[in-house]
Formats: sequence, structure tokens, C-alpha cells
Amino acid sequence: MKRFFDRSFRNRLFAAFLAASLLPLILCSGMLLQILRVRLEDTARREAEEQLTGVSATLEQLCQQCVQTALSVQRDPTLSQALAHPEELEETAVYSRLLEVTKSVRGKARFDLYSAQGAWLCSTRSVLRSEQLSPNWGLLPAAGRAGGLVFSAPEDPASSSAPLLQGAVPLQTRENGPLGYLVVGLYQSDLNRLFRGTLRPRNDLLLLSSYWRPVYCTQPGQAVPLSDSLRARLLEGQPLNSGTEEFSYTAVSHPASGLYVVLRQPQALTQDTLNLLYTVCLSLFLLCILASVLMSLLLSRQMFLPIERIHSAIGEVVHNNLDVYVPHERNDELGQLAERFNGMLIALKKNQAQLLENQRELNEAQIRMLQAQLNPHFLCNTLDTMKWISKINSVPQVAVMSTNLADILRFCVSPEEFVPLRRELEILQRYVEIQRIRLSGSFAFSVEVPPELLDCPVPKMILQPIVENAMLHGLEGVEHGAISVRAETCRGVLSISVTDNGRGLPPELVGPYASRARELSRGHLGLYNVDTILRKHYGDRFGLYLRSRPDESGAVVTAALPIQNEEETIC
Repeated sequence: MKRFFDRSFRNRLFAAFLAASLLPLILCSGMLLQILRVRLEDTARREAEEQLTGVSATLEQLCQQCVQTALSVQRDPTLSQALAHPEELEETAVYSRLLEVTKSVRGKARFDLYSAQGAWLCSTRSVLRSEQLSPNWGLLPAAGRAGGLVFSAPEDPASSSAPLLQGAVPLQTRENGPLGYLVVGLYQSDLNRLFRGTLRPRNDLLLLSSYWRPVYCTQPGQAVPLSDSLRARLLEGQPLNSGTEEFSYTAVSHPASGLYVVLRQPQALTQDTLNLLYTVCLSLFLLCILASVLMSLLLSRQMFLPIERIHSAIGEVVHNNLDVYVPHERNDELGQLAERFNGMLIALKKNQAQLLENQRELNEAQIRMLQAQLNPHFLCNTLDTMKWISKINSVPQVAVMSTNLADILRFCVSPEEFVPLRRELEILQRYVEIQRIRLSGSFAFSVEVPPELLDCPVPKMILQPIVENAMLHGLEGVEHGAISVRAETCRGVLSISVTDNGRGLPPELVGPYASRARELSRGHLGLYNVDTILRKHYGDRFGLYLRSRPDESGAVVTAALPIQNEEETIC
């Protein structure tokens, strides 16, 4: 896998695009699902707490009303007299007073009066005479021991004649003696009315005794199965909610009644809903993967295609094919890169053509140089023959000219680029002797060079063109002409000056000769060549400098170059 990505930039680009598109999708989807689940569970929990709080408040209010009703019964003279002397009971009067005392709460429950011995006296509802309750066991003694309201569930909750829940409040005399009991009976219809409005649709309420036996359920047929299931979980130490059921359960205890209030509500996300949600998310995720793959392939191809074209073009260039062209239809950085590559190829083709032209010219120059090296040898041999013929025929001037010209030619074709200043002056002397014979000695020539400077290396043939220029242009038409050569040093610079007493320099030639173009040097090509040689060897700081003499009777041409020798840099 690593080699697969390392060897292909396109594969790495595709993987980067795919990861950039899928990772945020996976993270966001997971976070959204988790947030949705937590939010729904939190909402369901808060709804359960609100509803259980409402149910507990309703039960608490009922208990308080029952206690207040018991106090009212206890304070009523007629009812107190009936409880104290049940044998003198006037049923009509007692029934009327009981209805009057319990008128505010009798719609919520059934109220019965029992004597201290457990005998039934009267009821707020038209029912058959109720059975006598034992004062020694069951509900009545429990209420007597508690000194307040006590509830208990009947042993047979399936009986339609028995209430679902019974409560008893002991009635006391002023001397705290037992007077009787007010028994409260709650039936299915009573509890339905009591909890009406406190539950939301699809939620169910279950009241359980302290032993988790069923007392009441909004769906009576589910009371026993639900209570058995919840009691079994408690006995096994399992939580009420397993997380895989369709409903969730929330339970609180109500101390006043001794009951457990259990709320059953549909799961915020049931397993079926989760499975459906996962299926939808998986389907969308697969579609997103397919779309991401297609988009990544398209983007990677769009980005890699120009690079592949440039890569192929570079391969052609490596094989010396410069006629390639990289097409580009886009104006972004890749298009600009292709355009610059094409421009580079055009420049490379021009450079290659120029290189071939330069090579051709170099070959021609080498051929001419080889030919030029052959011609001077023939000329030197011919000049030597002329010298001996002149000596035989007693013509010394021709012999001298032939000898000097042969020395000059041998010096010119020698391979050395630099020669000692002494050798340069010797060749210059040969040239001057030829010119004296040619001009019949019409000028004077002198050399003033300190002995310590004679070994300084200089480029060969830099003094002859300067002296020749002075003869041809400076001394033309001048009688008793004179040319002098002087050498001196200053701050590591060797200055060789050629001075004449001729016509002087025109104003346009005064100054550093390096600023003169080749076109302006016609007629003074020797000066131009010497100046170019010096600047090519030593840099633009050096070269020729032209000036007129102070008395305006001639010109001074100075060649400036660094002092050097063959071993070190300073002479």
C-alpha cells in the first residue's frame, strides 16, 4: 500500500481528496446521531420527571384532603355522636352529614365511616353494606399505630367490587380516645379521573405497592404483566431499562401513600427506529462515498492531467525532442506552468540553435587559426631566405626588416597569452626598426622602464598597436617626431604610457577608452582591441586611458593593468 501511494502522485491526490470529503462526513454524521440520541433521551427524561412530579403532587394533595376531611368528620357533632354510640345511629342524619362534610372530595374517592370496633356505619356512595373490618389486624390497626393516613392495596386486585386502593385515618376524641376510622376507597374510575391531564399521550402510569404488587394502571390489562416484569428485574439486580425494549420506565416513591409511581413511556429511539436510522445513514453514507469517489477521481484527473502532460513533455525533452507542445485550456497556476514550460522550450530551442551556430563559428575559427599558424611558418621561412639573399647582395636594410618581421610573426603565433614586459619591449623594438627603415628615420623612439618591472607579465602585443596608432595618426605630417614608452607603478597598478609630440587627440577621444563602441573605433581598431583585451583579462577597472599632453603638442595613451607575475599576484 505504501509503495502504491509513494509511486503515484495521482493516487496520493485521490486519497487526499477522498479523505478530505469523507472524514468530515463521518465525524459530522456520528456527532449528529449522538447529539440526537442524547437530546431525545434528555427530553424524555425531563418529560418523565415533570409527569411524575405532577402525579406525586396529585397524590399528595389527595392525602392532605383526606386528612382534612377526617378532621372535619372528627369535629362534626353528629358524626362524632354516631361513632361514639353506633347503637343509636340515625342513618339518614349521619349520611347527610357525611355527604356535607365530604362534598369537596367525595367525587375523588369513596369515604366510609367505621367504628372503633371495625363496624361499618355509613358511606358516601350507594353500595351494599360493606364488610366489617378487624380492629386487630389489617388496615385499621395500621392506621391507629401510625396516627395518620395509611394506604394499603387489596389482596385481590382483580375483584371488581373491591377498591384498588384503600386508606384509613384514625378518628380521636378530645381525650385522645379511639372514636373510629374514616376509610378512603379509590377505584379504577377514581384514579382515572385523579390523574387525568397529568400524563401525555402514549404514556402509561403504574402504581405499585411497597412489595411492587400492582395497584393501578392506566391500562388495566397490563398491570400484572408489567409489575411482574419490573419486580423480576429488581430481584435479579437489573436496571429497569434494558435499552433494547420499546418502552422506558421511570420510578419514584411516594412516602405519604407508601406507593411506587412508575411511568412507562415510549423509548426516544427504539431499536427498530435505530435500525431504520442506521439503515438510512448507511445508505446515505454509501451514496456519499460513491459521490466522493467520483468527485475525487474527477478532481484528481483535472489536477493531474496538466502535470502528466508536462511530465510526458519533459520525457520528450530528455530524448532531445524540442518540438513538443503542452496544451493548456485553463488560466490557473497549472495553465501558467504549462505556458511557461512552452516558453522555456522555445528559449531552449533558440539557445540550442545559437549553441550550434557558436560551435560552427568556433570550428571555423579553429580552422582559420590552424591555417594562420601554417601561413606564418611559410612566411618566416621566406623572410629568412630574403634575409640571406639581402646579406649576399649587400642590402642590409632588407635583411634587418626580414629578420624583425620574422621575429614579430613568430611572436604573434606563439601559444603564450602573457609574456614578460621585457619580451614585449623587444618585439616593439623590432617593429620600430622596421618603421624607421620604412620612414627613413624621421622620428625618435625611447623606452624608460625601471629594471624591476621588466619581468612583469603582460598580454602580448598590447604596445605595438598603441605605437602604430601614434605613428599613423599622431606623427602624420610632423617633422622631428618623437615617441616614448614609460612604465611606472602606483598602488598595485602598472601603467605603461606611450607619448608622442604629434597633433594631439580630438576632444571626443579623451578619457577612458572603455566607453568607446566598436562602431566609433573605426580607424583606431588597434586601440579598441587592446582596451578590450585588458578589460576582458582584468575587469572594467583597467584598460586604456587617452589624454592630450599639457602643452597640447601630442597625445598620451596609457595602458593600466594590475601588477602580476607567474607565481603570485603581485610583481
